[in-house]
Amino acid sequence: MRWFLKLAVSGAVMAGLLWWVDPMVVIHQLRDADLTWLCAAFVSLTALTALMARRWQIVAQALGIRLSFAHAWSEYYVAQLANMALPGGVIGDVGRAFRIRRQGDLMRAAQSVATERLIGQISIFALMAVGFAAALMIPGGVNWPVWTWLGIALFCAALGSAVILARGASASARFVRLALELIRAPRLIGYSLVIAALLVFSFYACARATQTIIPLQDLATLVPLILCSMLIPLSIGGWGWREGAAAALFPMIGASPGAGVAAGIAYGAVMLLAALPAVLIAMKSTQTHPLPHTSKMDVL
Repeated sequence: MRWFLKLAVSGAVMAGLLWWVDPMVVIHQLRDADLTWLCAAFVSLTALTALMARRWQIVAQALGIRLSFAHAWSEYYVAQLANMALPGGVIGDVGRAFRIRRQGDLMRAAQSVATERLIGQISIFALMAVGFAAALMIPGGVNWPVWTWLGIALFCAALGSAVILARGASASARFVRLALELIRAPRLIGYSLVIAALLVFSFYACARATQTIIPLQDLATLVPLILCSMLIPLSIGGWGWREGAAAALFPMIGASPGAGVAAGIAYGAVMLLAALPAVLIAMKSTQTHPLPHTSKMDVL
């Protein structure tokens, strides 16, 4: 029932957007999309899966879970496709935690998945915070409305609350301490910076493919805001909310709402295509892979 509810919400939001904007503009921009830029987005998203899997492997190893890169990569593919197709956006992550429990235990497996996801969210929010800080100091960019600055203030308040919470002795405090400790590791900082940059580039490439050029000075603010809208749980794979955020924000860079909808649809389609190798992985094996020996892939 929840799946149908969220599917209905995504469908209703998309229908409302197409009613609000000129649907012919959206169709025209998608029909004439530049395949070169779409391919660039596909390659970027494919690289992202490998890098996020590697980040998860590092986190899992820090928790004492022996996980090869090849195993982590295949599990990440399956989890991504499940998150896109099923409600909540976390069912795939629950599944990969359950499937690797034999390499450690279910608690540590769940902590590895949750910590890696949290590090990813902190990274993209941190990039957005840096972008808005730069927007305050460097003139000539988008004139952001008051609500965006309130959002940044709330993020800073939430981060401060997390630091205070980490001083406690509860299970939540220990989890937050673990995440804050791991995110300071040089390797994870490097991976997270590259992942955040590739996320932004992937959407930028889809916008370019649909004839919209996002100014470079606005990439670290506009794109993270659009991508963060996909975290709204009442949808399937972020459909509807992502396009709505793009439609609302694109006029701030001189583009039409229809261009934002087209860019969002292109991004969602390329994301789905980039996750399709998960189908082959699921067909090859319906149970947890045995732990493979360490290979050259483990030294990415």
